[in-house]
Amino acid sequence: MVVAVIVGTRPQNIKLYSLVKMLERGNVDFYIVHTGQHYDYGLDRMFFEELGLPEPRVYLGVGSGTHGYQVATIVLRLEKYFIGEKPSLVIVPGDTNSALGGALASVKLGIPVAHVEAGLRSRLPFMAEEVNRVLIDHMSDILFAPTIYAYENLLREGVDVSKVFLTGDVMVDNIVMLRNEIERVQNEFSDLEYAYVTIHRAENTDNPARLKGIFEGLRVIAESFDLKIVFPMHPRTHIRARKYGLEKILSHKNIHVLEPVSYLKSLRLQKDSKIVITDSGGVQKEAFVFKKPTITLRETTEWVETVEYGWNILTNPVKKDIVKAVQEAMEAKPINVDPYELYGGGKASLRILRIIKEYIS
Repeated sequence: MVVAVIVGTRPQNIKLYSLVKMLERGNVDFYIVHTGQHYDYGLDRMFFEELGLPEPRVYLGVGSGTHGYQVATIVLRLEKYFIGEKPSLVIVPGDTNSALGGALASVKLGIPVAHVEAGLRSRLPFMAEEVNRVLIDHMSDILFAPTIYAYENLLREGVDVSKVFLTGDVMVDNIVMLRNEIERVQNEFSDLEYAYVTIHRAENTDNPARLKGIFEGLRVIAESFDLKIVFPMHPRTHIRARKYGLEKILSHKNIHVLEPVSYLKSLRLQKDSKIVITDSGGVQKEAFVFKKPTITLRETTEWVETVEYGWNILTNPVKKDIVKAVQEAMEAKPINVDPYELYGGGKASLRILRIIKEYIS
């Protein structure tokens, strides 16, 4: 009984850590398929090295391209491999094109699919990740919901309750398992009060007006608040900023633009920050776990609990709205809740392991 785990992007590589540790601990025979959707060192290889992840057995080399190209190429190349070496179960973490392509190739060959992080919904039909996650959920045989909201979303959509399991979140498992390693990471900004910033989503980076509004908001914060900006810039954001001529907006002594940082460095920077500004689903959740007030530059969030308990403010990517939200976040008094317990108490991967072993046996 062999299990294949399909990854191909930075967030999937991160989710892989606690899953791999549990699969190894449970003596499950597994291997990793890497689609090659992300191939830049700072978005891919860095995480395998830092987290000590096993080398992928299969590398599909899909690279950059349109959504249709990526998904279709993954299906074609993965199908060819799976015909020759058919696993008993395929695990797809997340909501990327790699996850969708992996799920499609598997179900067309009659291979059961398990979806990690199932049931999350942003209610934004134009969002590529939303399309992917809905499709993956409705073709999967096992669905691992990280939160009660995700679990209930699946039941409302008519997914068979026998397929759905409320497990908790594997990324919170990572923080629990890597607590000592996070503390050992050096933070050159630890003596400063700063906002940790990440921007990468297409709806923000591919729209010149939106990206300009975000940069202008960061500039005002750097000038008006007693707060520095620490901003590891995603390659996509960097390319767009240069293309639109927006780089000068961030030229300020209080703004520190960095190259992409490793996973552990990102966690340490969040842990030591005063506030977090992001458009990332994963960073929203990590900031919540560290109990950091967060500004999310989106209209909705999959992580409803972060807003419900007052730790996350959803904000339009407009200068005045961003500045106003930062002021509100600095003054807010969120509900004192235990995020670890809310996300499964650091045992999501253990629950997933037990369900997988029972299923494949």
